[in-house]
This record gives sequence, structure tokens and C-alpha cells, in this order.
Amino acid sequence: MGLSTLWASALCTLVLPLLLFMAAVKLWELYCLSTRDRLCRSPLPPGTMGLPFFGETLQLVLQRRKFLQMKRRKYGCIYKTHLFGRPTVRVMGAENVKAILLGEHRLVSVQWPASVRTILGGGCLSNLHDSSLHKNRKRVIMQAFSREALEHYIPVIEEEVRGSLAQWLAGGACVLVYPEVKRLMFRIAMRILLGFEPHQTDPETEQQLVDAFEEMIRNLFSLPIDVPFSGLYKGLKARNVIHAKIEENIKAKMAKGSSCQYKDALQLLIEHTQRNGEQLNMQELKESATELLFGGHETTASAATSLMTFLALHSEVLHKVRKELQIKDLLCSGGLERRSLTLEALEQLKYTGCVIKETLRLRPPVPGAFRVALKTFELNGFQIPKGWNVIYSICDTHDVAQAFPDKEEFNPDRFMSSQAADNSRFNFIPFGGGVRSCVGKEFAKILLKIFTVELARTCDWQLLNGAPTMKTGPTVYPVDNLPTKFIDFNGII
Repeated sequence: MGLSTLWASALCTLVLPLLLFMAAVKLWELYCLSTRDRLCRSPLPPGTMGLPFFGETLQLVLQRRKFLQMKRRKYGCIYKTHLFGRPTVRVMGAENVKAILLGEHRLVSVQWPASVRTILGGGCLSNLHDSSLHKNRKRVIMQAFSREALEHYIPVIEEEVRGSLAQWLAGGACVLVYPEVKRLMFRIAMRILLGFEPHQTDPETEQQLVDAFEEMIRNLFSLPIDVPFSGLYKGLKARNVIHAKIEENIKAKMAKGSSCQYKDALQLLIEHTQRNGEQLNMQELKESATELLFGGHETTASAATSLMTFLALHSEVLHKVRKELQIKDLLCSGGLERRSLTLEALEQLKYTGCVIKETLRLRPPVPGAFRVALKTFELNGFQIPKGWNVIYSICDTHDVAQAFPDKEEFNPDRFMSSQAADNSRFNFIPFGGGVRSCVGKEFAKILLKIFTVELARTCDWQLLNGAPTMKTGPTVYPVDNLPTKFIDFNGII
């Protein structure tokens, strides 16, 4: 074989496929950019559109935070990309996010990726597009988070947290905190949000439901391809397990009515449909209940785990929490009987509240949220074309906020001043903002406060691996599950 033939063979085998691939990528980018609004003079944001069809979804799924940090360093606070099958603009920074959050139903509307809409369903609150329907549904659910309702929840939360802490203290040399906290928050959400009583879920059934939620959440953000063994297929299969158990509870509720002192969110939704003479839609109720469980345990488990991490790494902060409890006569050291908590007592724990805020600033459980542009509009000199997805980033907005000096430092005192509260709007958005802010944010704050109080006055703990590596999928969690050793607190501060 001659030298020229070898060169021709090498060209066909190596160079030609590479050229074809590069051409395909270029054509893909031109196709994506063809959706820009030609009538708008502002340019598209900087950025890249990734691989044909896949865009940059694979890089995001595999690299998560690393990928997003690289993008931010390279392109700044507004950039274009292609994620989950749609051209997308990612937005961060207080002023940019403010425009998105206050532009709900005018500039943008909620639109999660197709996989999220398919798995969670179109009937849940976060996927409702119609503004009046969303407002009405949110008003109903908000009754479950009224001040009176929160007061009723406190003894249930105390009981569950104390039970878990007792188990962790008896667990010996090592407890994997993250999965244990997830189980704790799942039990609380099942009881308070859906009205399950402890006897309704034996440990085996509870574990099956927790595992099903794990599988569903793991595949929530996946390519919209429903074939066997795909992420979407596995997510739907897990969701069906959850729906079956929830349907049992809904039918039981409808059969016996409400006899509790307080009404859980699911009971309120059932009564609302019956009171208005609407046909009871079982599928929508199951979707709403699944969403409440997701929001009520996945995000709080992430925040509670981060809270434990920061308190373990900053003993001076834990000391100040205990000092505040002592001042408010809530530490109960020296063998005295432990005082039950009330909403009024929890509201007086200002420093403890700041510890929770600082945890949510540094590690917001949810990294961002999805919208779609209802019309072409300009943002900070760039055009956002109609029909493009818009992601506003919570974690990056916290990272770039100039309102917080030494922002890498864990310093709860930064929230103690009234000026910090004034500066934090849209710089501090762990619960989102605008008309679609988190419906259960007050419940989450109370839950995290009770968790912190019980933790501080019950035990000391040591992280066996030191500061953990964190990952996002879809909420923030420690890769090593946070192995921890617990010992009884001796009451001395």
C-alpha cells in the first residue's frame, strides 16, 4: 500500500469524522441562535450551545456546581446555554433576579424541564401556569402554614426530632447523618403535611417510600426520553409507588372526614374541592401531595444537614446558640426538665434564626428555578428571546452579592443588624421571591429552628471526615453522607 493511500485512509478514518462533527456543532449553534428575535437590537448573552440535541445538559448533570462556576467565571452574570432540550439563559445577581421575579406572568412564566413536569405532573402548584388558578391553590395551601397551624405542629416536630436524636446517640461510633436526617424530615412531612399518623407507616413501608422518593428525585432532571432503564422511566416508576400510598391516605381521609385539631395541607385541598362543588381529581391531589412531600422533606433535610455541618465546624457559633438558649431559659441543663417550645419562644431566638439564615446563604438547598420568556425582553443590555427558558440562580446570586462582606466566611452575626435585613432583599433568596416564593417557607424556618434547639440542648457531635465535599442533585448534599459521632451534651457552656 502506497504512502498516499495510507494518508487518504487516515484522512477518512480520523480527520473527516472530526470535521463532520465540528460542522454539526456549528450548524446546531446556528439553528439554536436562529430563534433570536430579529426585531430586537440587543445582542444575545454570551455563551455556548453545546452538542447537537444534548446541548450542555450532560456537562451539567455530570459536573453540576463545577460546570456552573466555570460558566460564571467565563461569561458573567447572564449567559446563554442549551439545557434539557431548550435554549436557555441563566441569570444571577440581585438586580437581574429582581427583574425576573417581579416579572412573573408579565415577562416570564414558570416552566420546569419536561422531565420535571412529567414526573411531578401538571396539577401541582409549581407547574400551574394560570395565574388565577395558581393564586387560588396557593391561598388554600397557605392555610396549612398559618400561625395557628404552626403552633399545632411544634409538638409533633419536637417528638420526631427528639426520637431521632435519641437513636443517633445510641448509634455508637458512627451515624450517617444525611440519610438519617432525610428519614426524619420525611416522617415530619408525612405527619404534618399529609396527615399520616405514626401507626400508618411501619418502618418497612416508610423505608420503601423513602427509597422511592430517592429514586424519583435522582431522576427528576433527566432527558425527556421515556424508554426502559432511562432516567425518566425510572423516575415515573418510583413516583407511581408514592402515588399508590398517597391515594390510600386520600381515600381514608374522604371516608372518615377531619377530626384533628388542625387540618393538614392535603385535607384542606380535599375540602376545598368538595366545598366548591368541583369534581375531585384524584390525580391532581396525588400530584399536589407528592410536591408537598418533596418540598417538605428534601429541602429541609439538605438545610438541616448543612446546619449541623457548620455548627460542628464553628464551635464558637454553637456556644453562642447555647448561650441564647440559656438566657431564654430553654437550655435546661443540670438535669432540669426540658421546657416545651412555643412559637413565641422560638421567635425570640434571634441569633439562632441568624445561624439558619447564614446556613441558607452559603448553602441554599435549591440552586435555582426555571421560567420561560413570555415575550422578548431586555435584561442588562441583552435580549431574552420569547420562548427561551430562563433559569434564575439562587446559589450564584448569593455568591456574587456585594451586600455581604467576607461572603465566604460563616458569620451569623452579619444578619443581626437591621441594615442587613434591608440589604438582603434579592441578594438573599433561599426561598425564591415574588408571587411564586416558597409556600412553606415559614414552616421550614420553624422546623429548622426546632431542629437546632433540640440538637444544641441534647448532644455534641463530631464530623468524622471533617468538612464534607458537597454535591447538587437536585438539592445540596454531602457526598460522604456526613459520618458523625454523637455524645450527650453535659449542659456546661
